[in-house]
Amino acid sequence: MTTITVCVGSACHLKGAYDIIDRFQKLIDSNSVSDAVTLKGSFCLGKCGKGVSVRVNEGEISSVTPDCAEAFFKNFVLGELIK
Repeated sequence: MTTITVCVGSACHLKGAYDIIDRFQKLIDSNSVSDAVTLKGSFCLGKCGKGVSVRVNEGEISSVTPDCAEAFFKNFVLGELIK
């Protein structure tokens, strides 16, 4: 099971955390991986950078913007499922 954790703390909320969550949910559905991917929210992940803080499993925390959300999903989520 792959877990995507999206920060919903104050800074990330203002940067569009709920838009990122919505985009990820649509990507999970459109790629038919809902049985293999869990999407959850978390308060501050400690990296209040340029975008919304996102972590896949226990990996590195990344900053995700709406413009790069799909590429991030393909590289780090679908890529993780292929391993």
